[in-house]
Amino acid sequence: MADDKFPGWHGTTILAVRRGGEVVVAGDGQVSLGQTVIKGTARKVRRLSPGGHDVVVGFAGSTADAFTLLERLEKKLEAAPGQLARACVDLAKDWRMDKYLRNLEAMLIVTDGDQLYVLTGAGDVLEPEHDVAAIGSGGNFALAAARGLMETEMPAEDVARKAMAIAASICVYTNGNLTVETIRK
Repeated sequence: MADDKFPGWHGTTILAVRRGGEVVVAGDGQVSLGQTVIKGTARKVRRLSPGGHDVVVGFAGSTADAFTLLERLEKKLEAAPGQLARACVDLAKDWRMDKYLRNLEAMLIVTDGDQLYVLTGAGDVLEPEHDVAAIGSGGNFALAAARGLMETEMPAEDVARKAMAIAASICVYTNGNLTVETIRK
């Protein structure tokens, strides 16, 4: 979408922290248009259970685009139950190659409690280093805070909550209304 047509939506911070046999995905609730907060309680972290296998997904970017990607991911997971890596790679291929999908503006963090991936429209399926991943407007703030907190003995959920609070105190596009999902393997 051309920059002059894009309305300037901002306001999502999604963070995933893996520690102690679990992955916690936390997302704030802010959606902003320019300098105005449009909504403060958006829910951008979802639990999916295709084929009876739990997966947690956090998304940043256009909500409609993200929901399209979530539907596609669910179909990929139903076709390959329990094979998160395969489903993510297949989705990334489609996202990059499909004429319609390649225009979608969103990013995803996907985990089954064991594997953790960041998916982008450029065809990336990234496994984060240091057991921390973040996306969205405040993602770099949350990532930096979480990486520092990983030096402590705090459990994954505490790391995620504290890092998101730090991001919310720095980034004007991040608030403290969190949705937190935990998945264990």
